[in-house]
This record gives sequence, C-alpha cells and structure tokens, in this order.
Amino acid sequence: MAKLVLASQSPRRRNLLAGLGVDFEVIASDVDESLDTQDPVELVIGLSQRKAMDVARRLKSEAVVIGADTVVYLDGIILGKPEDENDAFYKLKLIQGKKHQVYTGICVVQVPSYKIVSDYAVTDVWIRPMDDERIKKYIKTGEVLDKAGAYAIQGKGSLIVEKIRGCYYNVVGLPLGKLNEMLNEFGVDLMAI
Repeated sequence: MAKLVLASQSPRRRNLLAGLGVDFEVIASDVDESLDTQDPVELVIGLSQRKAMDVARRLKSEAVVIGADTVVYLDGIILGKPEDENDAFYKLKLIQGKKHQVYTGICVVQVPSYKIVSDYAVTDVWIRPMDDERIKKYIKTGEVLDKAGAYAIQGKGSLIVEKIRGCYYNVVGLPLGKLNEMLNEFGVDLMAI
C-alpha cells in the first residue's frame, strides 16, 4: 500500500489520524492560504487542494496525500484564524450567542497519478452567550490563536459550545468519516489499517 501523507501543520489533524492507529507521515505545505472568495465551500476546497498538491508534487514515491482546511462562517463572513488577541476577541464577540457553520475542505491526491478527489463537510455550532469578561477569560487560556473562529471545541472551548449538529471531528478540523469514504476511492480503508 502507498504511504499516507498528511499535508498539514495542524496538531489536531495529526492527533485525529494518530488516534485511529494509522501509520502516516506529516509534510507541511508551504502555500499561500489566501483566496479571493467569500464562498466557504470554494475557499476550503480550494485551499485543501493547494495544500495537498503542494506536498504531492514534492514526493518521489507512491503516496496518498491528504490536504485539509477549516473555516468558520457566520452571516456571510468567513472567520479564519485570528491575527492576535484583539482579533480573537472580535471573532468570539461575533459568534457568541449564535449559530455558525464550520466548513472543512478535504483533498486527497494519489501520487504519481495525481488523481484528485475533493469534498467538504459542514457542521452547525451554537456558542453560548458570553459577556466581554468571559470572552477575555477564554482568550487567556491560550488556545484561540491558531484556530478558525478563535475556539477549540476539543479544549476549553468545549465550555463555550452549547451544541452542534453534524460531525464533531469536522469542527476539530478533519471529518474522519468523510475522509475515509474519500480514501476508499484509492483503495485505502482507515478501518483496516
């Protein structure tokens, strides 16, 4: 079987795959993560494809490369990772007390054929109402800066999430069920590895 490569710097994505007992290699992509679109599906699929193809082009041996990208979407606004604590406060202030969507795009590329399969998942997330002091307390946990929407559902952010509808793993950053379906198209089954 071809080696499995995760084209991501995200420790959460690494942990999710590792939690399945899957043998894989991590090779971070070096792509510009900006796209001129306000469509969340177009954005996450486009960025996941860029990431996967960037890594796939560097490989010399047979492999299956996984690229992914996650954003938070609220009322026509895409909320990526915050630039700093002030931006995190702004993002958390926007989503508190409301429902938003988390989109994750996934791209799987087979090397050396460069066959590509892309898809996405979306999950509705409701964040509890929070006053400014509660938001600032959450920011002080330190887990907000490298997360789309400025929160981590698997960390202390679980305390601010009221409920979700859809895939929990999508909110973490890698919808595992969807990924496995996509990998099946390449003869890879995460259940059997």
